[in-house]
Amino acid sequence: MRLRTMRPSLVALAFIAASILARAQSTVWLGTPRTIAPGVELYTSLDPSLADPAGPSAIHLLKLDLTKVTLSSAHARDEIVGLETVDAIAARHQAIAAVNAGFFNTRNGDPASVLKIAGELVSDASAAKGVVAIAPPDKGGQLLTFDQLSAKQEIRFTAAGRDWTVPVDGVDTTRGRGRLMLYTPAYHADTDTALNGTEIVASGTPLLVREVRSNMGHTPIPRDGVVLSFGGVGLPPALAALTPGTRITLITNWKSVNNVPASIFESARDVVNGAGLLRRGGQAITDWKAESLNPATFLDVRHPRMLIGVDDRGFVWLVAIDGRQPGYAVGMDFRELQRLCDRLKLRDALNLDGGGSVTMVVKNVIVNRPSDPTGPRAVSDAILVRTR
Repeated sequence: MRLRTMRPSLVALAFIAASILARAQSTVWLGTPRTIAPGVELYTSLDPSLADPAGPSAIHLLKLDLTKVTLSSAHARDEIVGLETVDAIAARHQAIAAVNAGFFNTRNGDPASVLKIAGELVSDASAAKGVVAIAPPDKGGQLLTFDQLSAKQEIRFTAAGRDWTVPVDGVDTTRGRGRLMLYTPAYHADTDTALNGTEIVASGTPLLVREVRSNMGHTPIPRDGVVLSFGGVGLPPALAALTPGTRITLITNWKSVNNVPASIFESARDVVNGAGLLRRGGQAITDWKAESLNPATFLDVRHPRMLIGVDDRGFVWLVAIDGRQPGYAVGMDFRELQRLCDRLKLRDALNLDGGGSVTMVVKNVIVNRPSDPTGPRAVSDAILVRTR
């Protein structure tokens, strides 16, 4: 009888021991981590087998426990107009660590796709791209949601005896002739626009039109409101109906490729864009037609890469993959990124901006080797790691 009762326990112990050994063997390539702060571990791997075929590799990995630290997004200089290096963004926000985040226009820092910072949408997009939505922190940590997403805004109001719905052509971006732009306080102190247009100032809760300015430009953006800016002369009838005192409502239309509820993005504190959703719900993504990614120049070519993912135990990984440096690091293509996701046992993962933008900062020190010969590139936005 004693043997019969002990055998299941021995079998269970043997299974647990084998599982622990298998996991330990699967992470030998990572080496020993350096503890940066409670909930933050830094690994560095030079394992040539990370490339296939094998070649010089250098990757830097932050393992994060979101019960002890928080993630958030920050824009360069805390406004959409401008660029800044990741180490400068991290220092200004007193972050434990930081990495470059979304794709952007290298001339002016304009985000290339959806970007939400501190609860406010500051960049929209008609085409779907990979994103990670970061929920506000709670006692149990933060929820990260991965998707392929587009987002556009519209304004709704009642005026001149009827209801109006007017699409917004762009958020916090350069105004075009005959197009309606929406400028938030995150953009700049003013709209930075030319004189040939009409700008409608709305503020307060609820939003009320306060002023209509014609052919003036550079309208100050209220801290508790927005500016609607139409380029060119001759307002469309809907915008002409907007007069001081009119109440307006902003609506964001979130379009998820993977049927994620819009409420997830509405409630998210931050939404950061990438290009190439790699994993979602434990399933590897192998078709990126939804994101219109070019195999010849992007998917099948080795580049420096930045990756964010969540593993099967709930830890978040930020991974900087150096490349374009013969003899030191060759970078990775998407097939190799998927193999890395396997090694880290990631159930969700997203490829962030790469190339010369790849920068990982830990305690105010850049720990990777950015590929630009001039040093770390100024970027538009970063993901920050801070103490809870």
